[in-house]
Amino acid sequence: MAAGSGGRRREPWSMLRSPLLPLLLLLLVLVQAQLRPLQPGPVDPLRLLAGGDGPQPVILTGHLLSDPVASAASEATPAGQAGPCRVLLQTAGGRSELSFRTCPALREGWVVRVSGPLRRPRPAPHPLLAGPAERLARQGSWTRLAVEQLEVLRRPATPIADLRRRIAARFVAAAGPERGGLLAALVLGSAVVPLPAELRADFRVAGLSHALAASGFHLSVLLGAVLAIGRGLGRWTRLALGGGAIALFLMLAGAQPSVVRAVLMGAIALGLLESGRRARPLGLLGLSLAGMLLLRPAWLHDVGFQLSAAATAGLVLTARPLEQALAQRLSGAASGDAPSWVSWLAPALAVPVAASLWTLPLQLLHFGVVPLYAVPANLLAAPLLTPLTLGAMALALVAVLVPALLGPLLLPLGWLAALLLRLAHAVAGLPLAQWQSGRPLPLLVLLFTLALLGLVLPGLGRRWRRLAAGLGLAVLVAHLVLLGGDQLLLVHQGEGGPARDLVLARHRGRAALVSTRADGFSCRQAGQLAQGLGVPRFDWTLLLDPVAGADPDCWSRLAARVVAYGDGAAPLAAGQRLASPGLAVQALAMDSHALHLQLGRQRWLLLPDRQSLASWRSGQTTTSAKTSVGKAAESVWLGVRPRPADHRALLALGPRQVWLSGPGPGGAPLPQGWRASGPNGVLTAP
Repeated sequence: MAAGSGGRRREPWSMLRSPLLPLLLLLLVLVQAQLRPLQPGPVDPLRLLAGGDGPQPVILTGHLLSDPVASAASEATPAGQAGPCRVLLQTAGGRSELSFRTCPALREGWVVRVSGPLRRPRPAPHPLLAGPAERLARQGSWTRLAVEQLEVLRRPATPIADLRRRIAARFVAAAGPERGGLLAALVLGSAVVPLPAELRADFRVAGLSHALAASGFHLSVLLGAVLAIGRGLGRWTRLALGGGAIALFLMLAGAQPSVVRAVLMGAIALGLLESGRRARPLGLLGLSLAGMLLLRPAWLHDVGFQLSAAATAGLVLTARPLEQALAQRLSGAASGDAPSWVSWLAPALAVPVAASLWTLPLQLLHFGVVPLYAVPANLLAAPLLTPLTLGAMALALVAVLVPALLGPLLLPLGWLAALLLRLAHAVAGLPLAQWQSGRPLPLLVLLFTLALLGLVLPGLGRRWRRLAAGLGLAVLVAHLVLLGGDQLLLVHQGEGGPARDLVLARHRGRAALVSTRADGFSCRQAGQLAQGLGVPRFDWTLLLDPVAGADPDCWSRLAARVVAYGDGAAPLAAGQRLASPGLAVQALAMDSHALHLQLGRQRWLLLPDRQSLASWRSGQTTTSAKTSVGKAAESVWLGVRPRPADHRALLALGPRQVWLSGPGPGGAPLPQGWRASGPNGVLTAP
C-alpha cells in the first residue's frame, strides 16, 4: 500500500535521474582500475623472453590492428623513400609492436608471420620524456619485435578500414593535405587520418585539438541533424535513424575512448528522449565512463579518455551556471534591456571556458603547457565548426557514392576550411600562445584540482570560494618556487643505440644545455625536457657531436644560441666561454671536450668522453682553466666508465660528488658521493 499512500513506484530509468548511483559506480571502477596495474596476460608474447629483456629470436603469427604508422626516426628520410614504421600485431596470446626499417605495404586486418629479435621496450629514462614502454603498455603491448622476415599469410576483406582509407584519400586528393585532411578528420577523427605535423601542432597550440578528434561534439551535430530530418516521423523511425547515425559514427571513427563515451551517452540519451523520459547528463556520463572502464580498465590511463571525460563533466556541471552568470554580467554592462548579442555570446563563451577550466589540471599534469588563447580561438571557431562538420559528413557520402562530384561540391566547404586553418595558424603564431608552465608535482595538481572545483562548482558559499582561491594561490606560489630553484639534470641513454647524454643546467627559471649528440632524437628529447620544466627557450645549447644533425633548425627553435661543430673545428676553443647570467661553460683543452660548468654557485667538471678524461689527467689544459678547476670544481661528471688509474686520480681530486653515465664498476661498491645513472637513467642535483 506504500504506493497508494502518496509514494510512487520507482521506474527503472529513475536511477539515471539522480547522478548519485552512477557516480558511486564510476568511483568504484576508478579505484579498481587504479589499484590494478596494467599487466600482460599469461600467454602474452612476453613469456618468450623467459623473464629477461631480450633480444630473443622468435616467430610470431597474428593479424595487424591498424595500418602501419611512421616512426619518429632520428634522422629525416630522403624524399621518395619509405622510412621506418611500426604497427601492433595481435597474436593468440597478446599484442606486440612490429618495427620495420623500411615500411612495407601492409593493411589493417592482414594475417602475417614475422620473425626477428623480440625484446622489452625501453622505459623512459625520465618522467618528463615519452618512453616506448609506457606508450605500449597503454595499448596492451609489452614487447617489440624488429622484423627481419615477413610473410603475408592472408589478406581478408576489411570493408570498414577500406572505407575510411578511401574517404580520407579522396578528401585529400580533392582539397589538398591541409584542407582535405581537416575535412576528413571532421568525419573520421585525426587518429585515422594522416594530417601534416604542423597542422596538428598549430591546432594543439591554439586549443582547437578537439576539432580534429572524433568526439561528442561531432556526434551531437550528426545526431541533431538526423533527428531534425525525422521530426515528423514516428518514434520507432526516429529511433532507427538516430541509432543508424550513432552506428555509422562509431564505424567511421573507430572505437577510440572519446568516441565510445560519446556513443554510449548518445545512445542512452536517444532512448530516454524517444521514450518521453529525462535523465541527468551527469548520470549518463557516470554510467558511460563506468561501463567503459569495466570493459577496458586500461582506458583510465589514456590521456584522450581523461580529457574527454573532464571536458564533458565541465560542460555538464558548470556550463549552464556559467552561462547564466555571464548573461547577467553582460546584461548589466549593457544599457537598457539585454541586447540580442548577449543571448548568443553568453553560451558561446560558457562552453569553451567550462571545458578549458575542467581540463586545465590534466593539461598541466601531462603536458606542462596551457594554450592561453583557447577561449577566444574556440569562440571564433564555433560558427565554422558546425557547418564544416555537417558538410564534411554529407560530402563523405558523395566521396563514396559519386566521387566525380566531390571536387566541385568541396569548393564552398574548402573556403570555410581555409578560414579555420588560417585561424589556427594565426592564433598559434601569437606571442605567448602557449604558456610553458612546467609539469607540476602530482600532489600540487591534486591540490590545484580541489581549488579549481571550489571555484567553479555551483552552489558553494563565499567562504568556500575564498578558501579555494587561497589554496590555488598557495599551489601557484609553491610551483613557481620549485621552478625557480637551481638544478643540474643528467639524462643518459645507453641501450638500443649510440649512447646519448643530455646535461641540463637550470638557474632561476632559465636553463642551458650540453648534448653529446646533435641528432633529431636528442633534440626532441631536449624539447620535451624544456617543456616539462617550464623553460620557454634555453639560453644556450652546446652540441659536442662532430656529426651534424639532419635538422639544425630543431635546435635553433629550442635555444637563443646554438654552438656546434663547424668546418671540423670544435665548438669552443680552449679558454673560450659560453655564458648567460648564472650559467656558463668553458672549454679546458684544445683536443678534447673537457668543460668547466658554472651553475649559480655550483662548479662542475664535465668529462663527456674518454679523450676528455685522458686530456684532463695528462694536464693538457690551459693554466687559467687548470687553476679554476683545481680551486672551484666541487663535482665531476664522467660520460664513460673510469679505469682504475682514472678512479685514483678522481679520488685524489676529492670532489664532493661524481656522476657516472651508465652502470657503475661491476662488483665493487661506489665510493661515497659517487652515483651512476645505469644503462638508461637520470641523475639530479638540486
